[in-house]
Parts: sequence; C-alpha cells; structure tokens
Amino acid sequence: MSRVTWSLNRGRPAIEIELVVPGSPFVEKRLLLADTGAGRNAAPFEMLLDEEDCLTSASRSAGLVRLAGAYSGEFRSYFVEVRLPRLDYSAVTTVVGIPRPPLGFDGIAAFKFLNRFRYGNFGQPEQFGLEPLAGPTD
Repeated sequence: MSRVTWSLNRGRPAIEIELVVPGSPFVEKRLLLADTGAGRNAAPFEMLLDEEDCLTSASRSAGLVRLAGAYSGEFRSYFVEVRLPRLDYSAVTTVVGIPRPPLGFDGIAAFKFLNRFRYGNFGQPEQFGLEPLAGPTD
C-alpha cells in the first residue's frame, strides 16, 4: 500500500478522514490537524472532534476523559468508526468531543492515532502524509 499525502492547511499538517454514521450508508468527511504533540501513546483517546460530530457518528459513549493543555477539563469520549479509504484503513477509534476545533479544522488527530502509521512530509515541504508501517522504506 502506498502513502497518501494531503496539502498543508493554513501551513499546518492535515489529514482527511471519513466518519461512519451508524445505521446509515453515509460517511462524513472531516479535515483534522495532525498533531503529534496532542496526547501520548498511552492516552485514552486517538482523536479530538467537534462534539456534534461525535454525537452524530458515535456507536456508543466511552466515558469521561480528563484533558490538559489547549483543551483542559473533563470531556465525553466516544467510540467512532474512522476510515482512511485511500489507505484501506478502518477502525473503531476512541474520540473525545470538544466544543471548538482549531480554526480551519474539524478536529485533531492525536499522537496515538498518527503513531499507527509512518508520517511526515516525505520530502514534500507543502504536504503531510501517512503510510502503513509495513509499507515501503525510504
């Protein structure tokens, strides 16, 4: 499987995901800030999304999560099916609902999610990309 790249958004790394709407054939495309500084690999979440997207796309609640940093306090978390069709990736992901995503984005892909892939600009300064860990080496 080859890598997938996206153009920077407002000069920041971005990825596009699809959220599966339970019980529906529809998916919602969302643009996320790719932020390796958001959370740790042991964090209880992989993404932060607008609370409204969580309510629309969640299969069920995953409880409360306490965050510190740009988003501080207790927030609800949810199980949401997330897809990256161009990478043939689909997984139920733990997502935290936040009131206001970063300007120009629908949410944040945190380190725990990004760490499932090899990521970077792959020599293209105006791009950000992901590729499966078992993919080709540079």
